[in-house]
Amino acid sequence: MTAAVGAAVRPAHTVVDPDVDTFDFGSWGPSLAPDGTRMVFVSDRDGQPRAWLGRDEPTATPLPTGDEPVVGVAWSPDGAWIACRIAPGGAPRHELWIIRPDGAGLHQVGGFGAGNSEFAGWVEVNGVSYLAATEMSEEWRSVLIEPESGASTPLLTADLTIVLDVSRDGRWVLFRSGPRSKRHLEILDLKEGRRRRLPAKAGADGSTERASFAPDSKVVYARTDVDGELARLVAIPVRGGASRTLAERPDAELEDFAVDVQGSTLALLWNVAGRSELTLFDPKRRTEHPIEPQPGEIVAGVGFARGGRVMAFCVEGPGSPRTIWRVRVVGAEAAPIDQPRVRPDAVRPVLHRFAAADGLGLTGWWYPPAGPGPFPTMISLHGGPEAQERPGHHPLYERLTEAGVAVFAPNVRGSAGFGRSFVNADNGALRHAAITDVRDCVSYLTGNGLADSARIGVMGRSYGGYLTLAALVTFPELFALGAPTCGMSDLLTFFAHTEPWIASAAVSKYGDPERDTELLRELSPLRRIDRLRVPLLITHGENDTNVPLNESEQLVRALRERGMPHRYLLLRGEGHDFLRQENRELFIATSASWIAARLGLSELSEDVDHAVSEAPREGVDETR
Repeated sequence: MTAAVGAAVRPAHTVVDPDVDTFDFGSWGPSLAPDGTRMVFVSDRDGQPRAWLGRDEPTATPLPTGDEPVVGVAWSPDGAWIACRIAPGGAPRHELWIIRPDGAGLHQVGGFGAGNSEFAGWVEVNGVSYLAATEMSEEWRSVLIEPESGASTPLLTADLTIVLDVSRDGRWVLFRSGPRSKRHLEILDLKEGRRRRLPAKAGADGSTERASFAPDSKVVYARTDVDGELARLVAIPVRGGASRTLAERPDAELEDFAVDVQGSTLALLWNVAGRSELTLFDPKRRTEHPIEPQPGEIVAGVGFARGGRVMAFCVEGPGSPRTIWRVRVVGAEAAPIDQPRVRPDAVRPVLHRFAAADGLGLTGWWYPPAGPGPFPTMISLHGGPEAQERPGHHPLYERLTEAGVAVFAPNVRGSAGFGRSFVNADNGALRHAAITDVRDCVSYLTGNGLADSARIGVMGRSYGGYLTLAALVTFPELFALGAPTCGMSDLLTFFAHTEPWIASAAVSKYGDPERDTELLRELSPLRRIDRLRVPLLITHGENDTNVPLNESEQLVRALRERGMPHRYLLLRGEGHDFLRQENRELFIATSASWIAARLGLSELSEDVDHAVSEAPREGVDETR
C-alpha cells in the first residue's frame, strides 16, 4: 500500500454539452462492494434520490426500495446487504432499511414510529456484519442490529450520545457525546461494563466530531479541534494514555478521513478556505502525499473498498453537479465513474477577503454576471450556522447571474472551516455580531463598487433563512427584498416545535429556551416584524420537522395582518431539504424570476399570497 501513496490521478475527459440542464441530476454518497468491482450510491437521475447499483454510473440500475427518497446507502463488509437511510416525505426523520444487492429481502430495521435513526455504519464484530445505529426520540438509544432478523442489541442509552464504531473483537464501543460545538468521545468496555471519557482529560475547549477505531482496535483515529484552533487528525490509545497528533496543517482544517481495512493507508480530506484537498496518509511512516491533480473543487464522502485498492468519493464544482469518482489506490490512476456534466458558461466565483466592523476577518464568494458593475446583488447566507459557503454547484446562483443579478455568498462568523474560535464566535448572545456581519457585507460590496446600493437583497436557507430575517429587521434600510427559505422566524417557537433531538443539541448554539428566554426573544425576527420594510419570498417544505412549517406560516400571518407584500411558496412532499427535482426546479425558477423582477431586471408580476407546488400529495388541501 505504501507504494501507492502519491499515485497520480488521470484528468477526466470532460463532456461539455451546450444543452446541459443546470438542474440535471447528481450522484453522491458512494459505498463500494467489498471487492471494489461494484458500488451503490444515491442519485436523483430519475427525479428524486434513490439507491442505484452497478459497476459504473451509466449502467447502474435502481434498487427497489419503494417510493420514498433515499438519502444514504452503505454496503456491508460481508457483501450480503445494503443499508438505506430513507426519508419519508422528505422529512428529517430517517428510517433504516436493508436490502440484498440483488434487490431481494427489503425490510425495515430502524427508525420506527416518530423516532429518527442515526446510522453510524456497518461494523464487523468477530467476522459478522452488524449495523450500528442510534435511535432518537425523547431519549437517545444506541444499538447493534442483526441484519437478517432486525433484532437489536442495546449498547447505551444516553442523551446527546450516538454510537460511532465497535471494535472488531466486540469489546469496545465508541460514542460521541455532547451538544453542537462541544462534543467529546466516550468508550464503553463491554467486558467490564465500564464507560469512560476518551481521552480522560475533561474540560478541554473544543469539539470532536468524527472518530473510528483503527483496524487493530489499539487506537482511535479522531478529527478534533480540542486544545487547538484547526481540526486535525489525532490517535488516542484505547487503553489510556496521551493522544498524538498525526496530521495537521496551519492553512486548513481536516474535514473528514477514511481508513482502509488493513490500516496501512488513510485518506485525508482537507478544507482549504472552502476548496478540498485530498491526500493519502501512511500512519506508520507519518508521510502524507496529495493526489495530483486534485479531482475537483469540493470532494465528499470518501471511502475504501474492503481490499483497500479502490477508493470512491463525490466531486462537484461550479456548473458541475455532484459526480462519483473511483480511485485505484495501488499503482494506478483515478478517473470518474460517470462523465462530469459541465456548463462551459458557468460563473466561477472569486473569493474575497474583508474585515467586519470589529476587525474579524470574513470571506465571501463573488458570482458576477456579465458586463460592468455595480450590479443588482443578492447576499446568500448558508445554513448551519456551523456550515460553510463553498464553490460548489449552485443552480440558483447560475440562474440569477444569467438574469443579471450578482450573488455574494459570505462566511459570516459561526461558519465552519475557519477554526474553533470562528465557528463559536456567534454562540448565544454573540449572535448579534453575526447579524452585524451581514451589514458589513453590504458595506464591503457597495464600498468597492461591486453592488448597486439601491438594489441589494438577502436570501438564505435554514439558519440562513433566520439570518436573512434577522438582517432585514435589524438593518431595514439596506435591502430591497428578502427571500427566507425554511428559516426560523421565532427562536422560542422553533425550540418548542422542532424535533426533541434537534432542540437538545442546539442549546449550545442559540441558548437555552428556559434560561435564556429573553435573549431568544430579543434575537427572534418575528418579535420585531414591524421594522420590516421590503417584500418577502417565503418558501418552506410542508413536511419539515427540523425547522417546522409553523415558522414560515406564523411569519406569513404576520405579513398578512400588516398588509406587507409577500409570496409564500409551499412545497408539497418536501421536508427540510428539497429532494425532488420538480420541486427544486420550481423553487429555483420562482426565486430567480421573483428576485429579478423585484430588482428591476424584468417585468414585475403581482405578488401571489400563497402558492403550492404541483402534484400535491393525496388528501392535502391546496387552499389550506
